[in-house]
Amino acid sequence: MSEPNNEPVVSQTGDGPAPPWAMLAELTHGCPLHCPYCSNPVGLIPRSRELETADWVRVFEEAAALGVIHAHLSGGEPLLRPDLREITEAAARNGVYTQLVTSGVGLDADRLAELVGAGLHSVQLSVQDSTAAASDLIAGTRSFAAKERAAALVREAGLPLGLNVVLHRRNLDSIEGIVELAATWGAERVELANTQFYGWALRNRRALLPTREQLARAKESVERLRERVEGVELIWVVPDYFDGVPKPCMGGWGAISLTVGPDGSVLPCPAAYDLPLEFPNVRDHSLEWIWRRSTAFEAYRGTEWMSGPCSGCPRREVDFGGCRCQAFALTGDASRTDPACGLSPDHHLITELVESAGDGELVYRRPERRGGLQLRR
Repeated sequence: MSEPNNEPVVSQTGDGPAPPWAMLAELTHGCPLHCPYCSNPVGLIPRSRELETADWVRVFEEAAALGVIHAHLSGGEPLLRPDLREITEAAARNGVYTQLVTSGVGLDADRLAELVGAGLHSVQLSVQDSTAAASDLIAGTRSFAAKERAAALVREAGLPLGLNVVLHRRNLDSIEGIVELAATWGAERVELANTQFYGWALRNRRALLPTREQLARAKESVERLRERVEGVELIWVVPDYFDGVPKPCMGGWGAISLTVGPDGSVLPCPAAYDLPLEFPNVRDHSLEWIWRRSTAFEAYRGTEWMSGPCSGCPRREVDFGGCRCQAFALTGDASRTDPACGLSPDHHLITELVESAGDGELVYRRPERRGGLQLRR
């Protein structure tokens, strides 16, 4: 039996976890794009199970009370929510900074004005490549023109504009064109995020994983562009598979951020849907209780849970053992050292994948496959 949603407030003093400052609000898994690198779970949450407007209003009230100051309004495509204005208003009313993370599809002048009036602070636009043909191929639908229009609208509205580009074998050689596009569109920040292989991206890993040589060229391009392109901040998100050093995923499990899924499930990481944990739901518990008391958030918090090379590693307070979702995806055990780490007994799983990168393409087999990629439904 689930506990009621009126748990007593837990004190923020003592030895409990520090409050989170960031939240990813996955308002829906519905999306007009079909990107093969999507990190949404393969078992997408249907629209019929999504939280109601009043639920999201309460979530933002509780998030602000807990300490959250920054939220991504994301999905899927958050513009598919007809109540996006009300949700944005709830965040703004509670002092939470909001960034709309969108494909741009469905964003017109009236909708943007509505959201700005509700208190929206900034927009992050997803872009798949530097040209319409290449971008639309990866997205699985014609969407580049809508992105270009959306970028212009955001600039006209005076909101900060950022671009998010997920990098992989199909677009790593286009980085210079992508950054030039960002400058032309007036973006202030470009997040060049190398693919993390969860969800749909894991299904397409063989077709998306770059070679070491391709990745090295791309990194050199970014360094040159940082010196050449003015007014655009370039963020290079290091790939997981190539350096032998794991990243402190999400700043540590249950350390600085939380994710609220479309159905109200609360996760320490947006890729954690497949882990063998029972994730609490905002329909049953307060965010305060979930953050401070739930078994799921305590499972890999800190370092006490560690074994193997992690428990005695001097980096354990830096990388926290790496990514639990990646450890589970590759080994079937979320408590193992992230195989991305060169000290992991499972590191060979990574090196074998990297060494075979670029060995041919997947064949076109079914209607949902395009160019060797299994498109997100």
